[in-house]
Amino acid sequence: MSCEVSFPGTHHRALALAPGSNLSEHLTVENSPVLFGCRTGICATCLSEIEGAIPPPDEEEREILEIFAPDNPRARLACQVKLTADLRVRVLSAG
Repeated sequence: MSCEVSFPGTHHRALALAPGSNLSEHLTVENSPVLFGCRTGICATCLSEIEGAIPPPDEEEREILEIFAPDNPRARLACQVKLTADLRVRVLSAG
């Protein structure tokens, strides 16, 4: 079984990724519109709007989201997302 990660509104094809894996382990500039900086959840380069059933953010990620996307309940840092279901990912601007 795999989780489908799609990028609506872009030319990037959907990816089939293993459940339990982290998005930052599989997304590259070639296969997704998501860019990564630190990959540790502090720079917000990978700020995205994510639709799909995923675990809630931990306290550290929540603090970053309150700064960069305070009014968006679907905002997440892609580097912190663990796959548990199919996802739709849209890149947001951190500035």
